[in-house]
Amino acid sequence: MAIHSASAHSSDQVLPFRESLLAMLGIAFVVMLVALDSTVVGTALPTIVAELKGFELYAWVATSYLLTSVITVPIFGRLGDFYGRKPFVLVSILLFTTASILCGMANSMLWLVIARGLQGIGGGMLVGTAFACIPDLFPGAHVRLRWQVMMSTAFGIATAVGPSLGGFLTQYWGWRWVFYVNLPVGVLSLFFVYKYLPHLRHTHPDAKIRLDWPGALLITASLGCLQLFVEMLPKHGLSLGMLGLLLASIVAFVALWKWEHYTPQPILPFDLLVDPRLSILFLLSVLSGFSMFSLMFYAPLLYQGGFGLSPQEAGLLITPLVACIMVGSISNGRIITKIKNPNVMLYIGFTLLALSCLGVVISNRWTSHSVIAAFMLVGGLGLGFILPNLTIFIQQEAGREHLGIATALMQSLRMIGSMLGTALIGTLINHMYAGSVRQALAQDKADSWFSSFADPQILISHETQATVLAQLAAAGHQGQLLLEAAREALIGSIHMGVGLAVVVTVIALWLVSKVPLITLHVKPEAGAVTE
Repeated sequence: MAIHSASAHSSDQVLPFRESLLAMLGIAFVVMLVALDSTVVGTALPTIVAELKGFELYAWVATSYLLTSVITVPIFGRLGDFYGRKPFVLVSILLFTTASILCGMANSMLWLVIARGLQGIGGGMLVGTAFACIPDLFPGAHVRLRWQVMMSTAFGIATAVGPSLGGFLTQYWGWRWVFYVNLPVGVLSLFFVYKYLPHLRHTHPDAKIRLDWPGALLITASLGCLQLFVEMLPKHGLSLGMLGLLLASIVAFVALWKWEHYTPQPILPFDLLVDPRLSILFLLSVLSGFSMFSLMFYAPLLYQGGFGLSPQEAGLLITPLVACIMVGSISNGRIITKIKNPNVMLYIGFTLLALSCLGVVISNRWTSHSVIAAFMLVGGLGLGFILPNLTIFIQQEAGREHLGIATALMQSLRMIGSMLGTALIGTLINHMYAGSVRQALAQDKADSWFSSFADPQILISHETQATVLAQLAAAGHQGQLLLEAAREALIGSIHMGVGLAVVVTVIALWLVSKVPLITLHVKPEAGAVTE
């Protein structure tokens, strides 16, 4: 197989326009594959559990996917640096699509959980390798920003239509099609990636590479225990078992730190994490994930459970948040190449995100829907300024030989931030809500009814409400007042939880001042080779 310079076309762009467009279409379909799955499945979960039975495994449908994906992202990000990314992207598409078919064929919750874990491995490989293909194709940061709009558009379309598509497929075709819908998208992405994405390598094919298997195992142990800890914390609290998981994660991470300084070809080069030009950007990735997913997780619960809106009304209010990520990203690509200090866009992005979180905290049942939608719109624009710039800045500072692992680390740290945000805020909300509900029930001498109000879902399900209210009335209790007290408790607890996200975002805004001035130029790098 012939080997020649991949930078023959341009120092900013490896391939001519037509070939670049077709290669990017393949990566865009890959992004849609992952984004669609993350939004479509949630809508169908209640129906899936009702048919397959096994509510005790409900959370594991999501947890098993996150657990395996958060582990594989950094591992395959680094392997892509060594061997080139195309083979891993192809394998991950096949694995993800095959696992989707297995999910659709599931006849038990255990089968579904195992298949979702396999799907998470494919998803982690995709995230760890596909996003790093973009700087391979476009070494010039200015050119890359323009092409990255395709990724933002693909992600925006998939996340915007995902919930509605999930509901439609579940209602009219059955929940299994929520997984089967990945098949045509997978076939399209496989075709374009195989045919048009070049196999670029930044190490010579004859170079000897020793795989760091102990490092991979320690990454699995540290991130796996951390994932289990944050997922189970809201339910179990700081029990002995939870503290054991946290301790195991810390011990594995310390062992990983020591080992990676010893091995000659570390799978996780810690010099990236302690590099002063990169460490602040990685920390901002954690904090942005914390605030972003806190907003996306708990704003819908506030609007439905707290304000009493229908799922459709709540969905319409959330839509500007998701849609404007794409709008903000497109606008960012046009603005950032024309200003002298690109860091300014991070200041604007985190300011808008803080305002959006604050808007959720100060809104109530009498706040105009247009005002609530405006706060969501502002948050979407802010994320559209933050997410692509963190990606570009980290890739620019990491250098060509660390592109894959730096991009994968950013994705992994954002996922860890989202896990921490949803777990900590979820624990705070659960604790505050339960305390307020107990107090209200005690005043009406209805303590024995706590189990009926313990889950905030009672505030969303009208059928459950009607049943509980009838039972309370028969027992001589003022059910409507208790329901109203539970609603106020939920509103207050979510306000407090999202208030924590406001604080985190303000801290991130302050940290932006510590980011060194980023210059969007092409660094002199050794040319990649294509096979």
